[in-house]
Amino acid sequence: MSSAESCAIEIEGVWKIFGDKAQAALADIRATGLSKKAVLEKHGCVVGVADATMRINPGEIFCIMGLSGSGKSTLVRHINRLLEPTAGRIIVNGEDIMAMKPDVLRRYRNEHIAMVFQNFALMPHRSVVDNVAMPLEIRGINKNDRLEIAERTIDMVELTGWGNKFAHELSGGMQQRVGLARALAADPEILLMDEPFSALDPLIRRQLQNEFMKLASQMNKTTVFITHDLDEAVRIGDRIAIMRDGRVVQIGTPEDIVMNPADDYVSDFVAGISRLKVVRAHAVMQDIAAFEAAHGPLGADAKTFPEDADLSQMIEHAIADERPFAVVDGAGHRLGIITRADLLRTVIEGTETS
Repeated sequence: MSSAESCAIEIEGVWKIFGDKAQAALADIRATGLSKKAVLEKHGCVVGVADATMRINPGEIFCIMGLSGSGKSTLVRHINRLLEPTAGRIIVNGEDIMAMKPDVLRRYRNEHIAMVFQNFALMPHRSVVDNVAMPLEIRGINKNDRLEIAERTIDMVELTGWGNKFAHELSGGMQQRVGLARALAADPEILLMDEPFSALDPLIRRQLQNEFMKLASQMNKTTVFITHDLDEAVRIGDRIAIMRDGRVVQIGTPEDIVMNPADDYVSDFVAGISRLKVVRAHAVMQDIAAFEAAHGPLGADAKTFPEDADLSQMIEHAIADERPFAVVDGAGHRLGIITRADLLRTVIEGTETS
């Protein structure tokens, strides 16, 4: 994508340096390539985000991940300008966020961008339905309409009948559902989710991931999802950005990152990831002409798989039938060939650790 008009969120050259001498530190970094550690020692400043650039497509779930201190949560707070960047541009749906005056920015946040936090951030003195309706109340929508919208959204996150309860009466998973419902009730174009499920038990976490993916496909919201868990990012993300020390190391689909890590840091991240549901047929197949030149033509009755078939599907077939099979496009045209050896090699490469 080449312009702000063709993407939902454009982040270009964003820096965030914390400290009184942030501008001097940035000038020094640009002039001399000063390291993060050296910036702290020389200027007393901390580099939170370093020259981050990314373009997020309308309707996609874009995961930003990294270890603690990598800058992922700092970066996402620039999208709705909870933090002011030291330098850079941020365009949301064609609007220059940095150019907005405070009153315009507050209105834009309320109407177009919603955020879901790790710690739920529910108002303890408000019932579930009043928590969910709060953004609509701020917007000035009349009570009957906002309560109707809130009840409908509560049903959507499978909390029917819990509207009159208070936060302390709900489990952690239920409280996070309320936080998600509150964000969705405002019907924003952009959802910012900062490690929303990381405080939950694994079983509840997976359940909420499933529910979120179902809702996301129905509502087609552009979502920026922050996580430190690559399994979670691979499972729910259309694309993933991996950050380290404030910098974006690699951006790609889960398959891109698992199959073609940009450096040793990313390789270490993906070493333990199962490829079974990530790697697709098009990434495993070999050239059909080269195969047939060496082994003869593949029979017309050979088994076929679509190019987006995952590794686990193909392995199930290869267990029962050792013959090569074809990969086809949507029109049924053969694109390549996969052998049992190709599948085994892909699995073995995915289990190697450095």
